[in-house]
Amino acid sequence: MNPAFSVIFFTTLTGAGYGMIMIAGVLAFAGRMPADRGFGIAFWIVALGSISVGLLSSLFHLSHPERAWRSLTQWRSSWLSREGVAAMVTYVPAVILAWGWLVEGSTTGAWGIAGLAAAAAALVTVYCTAYIYRSLTTIDAWANAYVLPGYVFMSLASGGLWLNAMAQLFGADLGEGFMQGVIIVLFAVVATKMGYWGYIDSGSHPSTPQSATGMPATSPVSESAAPHTQENYVLKETGFQIGRKHGDKLRQIAVIAFFVVPITLLVLAIVTSQPGLSVIFSVIAAVSATFGIIVERWLFFAQARHVVTL
Repeated sequence: MNPAFSVIFFTTLTGAGYGMIMIAGVLAFAGRMPADRGFGIAFWIVALGSISVGLLSSLFHLSHPERAWRSLTQWRSSWLSREGVAAMVTYVPAVILAWGWLVEGSTTGAWGIAGLAAAAAALVTVYCTAYIYRSLTTIDAWANAYVLPGYVFMSLASGGLWLNAMAQLFGADLGEGFMQGVIIVLFAVVATKMGYWGYIDSGSHPSTPQSATGMPATSPVSESAAPHTQENYVLKETGFQIGRKHGDKLRQIAVIAFFVVPITLLVLAIVTSQPGLSVIFSVIAAVSATFGIIVERWLFFAQARHVVTL
């Protein structure tokens, strides 16, 4: 697929923003989210700002952005529409929690319940985003069991890293074991991505030139003429090619930036006795992971082949 940067930034920003809201909402419900106003203002600027900017960036991928509102009416049949509806719904309990946090100075009680609702709505939104791709059976690299957990784990990991970085900056206590929990999610992310990459490299996919022509799997099939006589939208969007060596190198960069560096820095932040160093390690971990996600998102689109390219 053509890796459009508007969609890459959309999935990266919204994933981190919704991950922050998921974790913060659960912590608020559990009574573990500190109600510090300075921390709260920064948190909501980053969380809601990432979501809003990400959603707006996705409009640049549309031929007619002014018609985007129409997608909200197709929620019965379209995962894209369901994502839009869920994204709008998430703002309601999130704003309620923000009011309790910033105005009333509390994240517990009724505000905590709103936080749990915001976490649930954010999870549904990420689920819908994943299923926009998971439901496309014409793209085998997406229509598999790794895509959904990969999206959810990555959202939680990136959100957790940024929430931890901000908490360290403002001296907010998220409770014992928070950074260890983020490390566990990072392991879940890399395990899922390794399984995903292994699957798309296996070659054991349902659609092949042989299956398209009804020939036996062992029979060689070659083209005597191109299936398309001129450039069209499908080829423009799905005919992107990336070399195997180039893809492998980018995978290594993604794993190092999103997994190795953040985990190493989080461990250092846990064992250090100097708060200043803990802040530095936590911020760099979040920045490195974000870069790794952008690389991984680019590969997610670039290495996905539509059956039309057969």
